[in-house]
Amino acid sequence: MPDQIIIRKYTSSDQDSILEMLRLNTPAYFAPEEKGDLINYLNNHSENYFVVEYGKAVVSCGGFNYSDEKGVIRISWDMVDPQYQGMGFGSRLTEFRIEMIKQLPNVKRISVRTSQLAYKYYERFGFVLEEVKKDFWAPGFDMYRMEMNVE
Repeated sequence: MPDQIIIRKYTSSDQDSILEMLRLNTPAYFAPEEKGDLINYLNNHSENYFVVEYGKAVVSCGGFNYSDEKGVIRISWDMVDPQYQGMGFGSRLTEFRIEMIKQLPNVKRISVRTSQLAYKYYERFGFVLEEVKKDFWAPGFDMYRMEMNVE
């Protein structure tokens, strides 16, 4: 894993890079129908969204948000540019966010909603599968809700 990375807050100037990253990860990890949801998220819910820069390129992104359920923070919209997958960029960003979330007051659990295509990734960090909803994101893209206790 390269050491010369920067994890920083998302800015609107990153949107094109993130949408391109989504395109490159579709349909391997995302359904085409999810693009509008991502744009809405970036425009309205990105106060805790981060990007990983390696060199001058944005190679990974992901965020977190407060859930409607008290004491629960939800990890959201994780991606890694396919040419940089397997190099540790996503793991570094996930660990960064978990540590940030643990510092927040009154947090009891971290939740992530992912798919059957990526849930094994989150198991490595201690997330446990709690629920599966078939064809939730789009046909063939099931929702896997996973949680981790932080208390």
